[in-house]
Amino acid sequence: MQYRKMPCGREKLSALGFGLMRLPVDAEHKIDEVKTLEMLHYAHQKGVNYFDTAWGYHSEQSEPMLGKFLQQIDRKSVFVATKLPTWLIKTRADMDDYLNRQLEKLGTTYIDYYLMHALNGKRWKELLKLGAIDFLEQAKADGRIR
Repeated sequence: MQYRKMPCGREKLSALGFGLMRLPVDAEHKIDEVKTLEMLHYAHQKGVNYFDTAWGYHSEQSEPMLGKFLQQIDRKSVFVATKLPTWLIKTRADMDDYLNRQLEKLGTTYIDYYLMHALNGKRWKELLKLGAIDFLEQAKADGRIR
């Protein structure tokens, strides 16, 4: 596996990441947990250490699926990225609420990379007015986001 050193830290992320947007599903379109866990473990054993998910992936079931995997490995051996569902944010408190719910769904106390999902110019201006910078700085300071 090839790795890339992050510019602002010591972390070395695998050049190949594992995205949890399109996972195997059963006949009812629910995530096939057995196949998915096999895939996640295989990737991890081969050196993949960057796993990307989001609130809305697989009808909000991608984060809990990744959470099951995280409970089966050394959490410190991987970097997790997920995303704030910006289209659902109406207040500053919503930002904390979604982040806390995501931490719970993932079964972890911190997220390594927290992205702003589906961000555009208009939405960014709205988030700034709601205090997005303060939210991110606070979440970083209290350790919820690395």
